[in-house]
Amino acid sequence: MRRRLLIQVLAVAALPLFAVPVFSAGEGGGGGGGQTTQCKKGMVWDKKLKKCVAPKQGMLDDDNIYEAGRALAMAGRYDEAIAVLSLAADKKDPRILNYLGYSHRHSGRVTVGLGYYEEALRIDPDYTLVREYLGEAHLQIGDLAGAQEQLREIEKRTGKESREYGMLSEQIDRFMKS
Repeated sequence: MRRRLLIQVLAVAALPLFAVPVFSAGEGGGGGGGQTTQCKKGMVWDKKLKKCVAPKQGMLDDDNIYEAGRALAMAGRYDEAIAVLSLAADKKDPRILNYLGYSHRHSGRVTVGLGYYEEALRIDPDYTLVREYLGEAHLQIGDLAGAQEQLREIEKRTGKESREYGMLSEQIDRFMKS
């Protein structure tokens, strides 16, 4: 039963995907995208075999789970992203925690998202993408000071030229004009 559920979750995660390379924005900015291979319905990408395969229990490592969860989150499929990311063996991986926070926040569960972001920052205080998203979450709940604090933290770590600084600064400017 558990195996069947895992296969169904992974199959759902791959529903909109096609087996062609696509380019997506990478974490940490710099403008260079990373190549991500996506698969057709019911298939998942196996890095070792370098092809799309039918999912099997235990076949995906946390890196693959992270990549699939992140892709689902970026596609706006937040509940599916949460289901996939929750399969990770390492529950303290800041990347996993970040996209769990992102997905919950975008699903309207901002307080839950805040908890995931804060946990990710306890593990890696220099993870500026988390700080950007945490700042956006603060804006969602009307906490301008909290967002500005995250902007200052990003500036301390990467300067004003970083992607994360620019994105959060823009969100704060919009918030203040509204």
